[in-house]
Order: sequence, then structure tokens, then C-alpha cells
Amino acid sequence: MKTVVQKYGGTSVGGIEKIQAVAKRVAERKNKGDQVVVVLSAMGKTTDKLISMAKEISATPTRRELDMLMSTGEQVSISLLSIALNEMGYESIALTGFQAGIETQGYHTKAKIQNIDVEKVKNYLNDGKIVVVAGFQGMNENGDITTLGRGGSDTTAVALAAKLECVCEIYTDVDGIYAVDPRLFPTAKKLDVISYEEMLEMASLGAGVMETRAVEIGQKFGVPMYVALSSGKWPGTYIKEFDVTMESKAITGLSVSDKDLMVTVNHVPYNSQNISMIFQELAKKDVNIDMISQTAPSHGMVNVSFTATKTDEDIVLEIMETLKENFKDIEIDIERDITKLSVVGIGMRSQSGVAAKMFKIFADHNIGFKQVTTSEIRISYTIATKDAQRAIEEVAKEFDL
Repeated sequence: MKTVVQKYGGTSVGGIEKIQAVAKRVAERKNKGDQVVVVLSAMGKTTDKLISMAKEISATPTRRELDMLMSTGEQVSISLLSIALNEMGYESIALTGFQAGIETQGYHTKAKIQNIDVEKVKNYLNDGKIVVVAGFQGMNENGDITTLGRGGSDTTAVALAAKLECVCEIYTDVDGIYAVDPRLFPTAKKLDVISYEEMLEMASLGAGVMETRAVEIGQKFGVPMYVALSSGKWPGTYIKEFDVTMESKAITGLSVSDKDLMVTVNHVPYNSQNISMIFQELAKKDVNIDMISQTAPSHGMVNVSFTATKTDEDIVLEIMETLKENFKDIEIDIERDITKLSVVGIGMRSQSGVAAKMFKIFADHNIGFKQVTTSEIRISYTIATKDAQRAIEEVAKEFDL
């Protein structure tokens, strides 16, 4: 008898009929003799609605209370699925993150899983029950409910699979992982397989199918992962360890994100301590920084630019105001209409010329860029949002994505 963790996203459980359809799929898997753990997101747009309600009362609701509020969304969906399974004659039990043994640490609304005590889950499985777990949530060392940030249900599912040493199947509203988001490039090709490393880059750069921390956990613990449509009508995409066949193409995928803003701190007195102070302050507030660039020193001053998620804008602005107390002459410029466009591929390790092709595409189509960063398997550009669609189409055509 093998164990499987299945995760269903919010659109898959967006109404009673959809929840009943998921219950049938879970029951089919149970009928095959498997032990089944199901991780659910909140129904449809429930989390957005809950946040909107909170912001009708307060423009800046405390993050602890937001966590308390948002965690209720998953509790509704797991209860309903468990009720549906029991009604069908399958013993099922719904567990909150805390009841499932999920221990977290870090800031409210963006906590991280520290450990999972899976003994209770294992006991229920051994009793023949289907275990339905609330994704996106856990409990910290103070006994407070915490949430894991958007996409946190993926993280919950993969972390549970790691502890249970089993496969993790992610069922969502798309039928796998595409080289480019089909909503942006309709003829994009679906990938049969992608390496953990490539998927990690694409997820961190804005590909919405998988959450970054979920892929990190999968890679670290070697969790077999499968992403597919919740109806199961078409084959999905496997995320696995790298093998040599994956180097046949220079570029595997193109990721696009409009979720970032670019902050430029002008007229910073040039020395390493000052630059360090900026990023230390951001780190203290758990602000995730991605692209960083700095001008060459001129008259003892430098300009420093970085990107951060738009959801952290209020924290970034607060930190920038604090910095003005130390640097009287700095000026802060924030650009919100930017898009981060990135090409990813393990093949770049063995094939040259990708950067040259990218720069030529931008030059030929008069597309400007503000920042460029690279790694062994990735090149990222910050461009104006108005140029994003043209850039996507031309890059996808050039690299046959």
C-alpha cells in the first residue's frame, strides 16, 4: 500500500459541485488501495474576499489578525470535502494546519514551515481514513495561527509528501507546465518534463503554476512531483531530477511577472557599509529582494536599484523613509509599471549565444530594458509593462517555445 499526497487549488474547489467532483477523484484513488492525503486551498477567490473585508475596516490591518482571518478559508473547503467523502461512504477527517502538526516560524502572512509532526496523519491513514489537510497555514512557537503566503498550499502539500516519503500530485486549473503562459502566448508548448532547477527558476520568476518554496522542498527531499488538470483528462508535467536529455534545447521556458516594483535609491554615499545597511533593513522585515543593480561611483555617490514584490510596497516605503534619517540627500524613485521577463534553460550551460539573441530581439523591436541579471540557467530583464507583450511574442518565436 502506497501513500500519495494530492493538492487541489482554489478553482478546483470553487463550489459544491466542484468539491463533489474532487471527492469522486479522491475516492477513485482510495479504491486503488492507496493511502490518500488531500491538501486544499480556499474555495475560489475566498482569500481575496477576506482580505478585502479586512481592508474595509482598516487600511493596514495587523498581520496577526489577517492570518487568523485568512486561515478560515481553507477550513471551509476541507470541512466540505470531508463531509462529501463521508457522505459517499469513505471515512475521512479534516485537519487544520495545527492539527496536522505543521509548525511554522517567521512573520505573519509569510511564515515558513519549520517542521511537520506527521504521527497523527499517519495514525489516521493506518485507520483507513482519507486525511484532508488545510493548506497555507500552520502554527508558530507562540501558538498563533500563521499563513504561508500566496501559493502556500503547494508548500504544505510538498512538505507533507517529503515527511511521508511519497509522491505529490498538484491538481490545478491548467493541464501542466507550459514553456510560456498560454494566456500570454496561446501557441505555447506544454512540457512533458522539467527539472527541479528549471522549475525553481521559473517559479521564482513569476510562473504561477508552482510556488517557489514548494519546488525548493521537492528538490531538497527528492519528492516526485506531478502537475496536471484537476479533472485528470489530459496528461500533465513531471518535475524531476536533471538528466542529459534536458540539454537538447537552450531555453526551456519563458517566465513573466508584473508583481514587482523597482525601487531606486539615488545619491547614496558610496561605501560598502551604506549599501549593506539598505539591504539589512529590508532583510529585517523579511522583504524578498530579487534583481539588484548599482551605478559606478561618481563624486562619492552611487544609485542603487532593486526589485521587490508589490505586496511589500508599504514595508519598503516605511524602510525608505527610515533610511532618510541616515542619508539626508537620498532620493527614492519607485516604478510600478514594470515587467520582469526571464528566459530559463539548463541548456544554457552548454550552448552559447542566448544573451546575444535576447539583446538583438530587444534592439530589433525597440524594446528598452532597465536591469539585467543572469545565472547559469537564467537571464532576466526588467522592461516597461507596455512593451511586455511584444517581447513575449518575439522571444517565444525565436526560441520555439
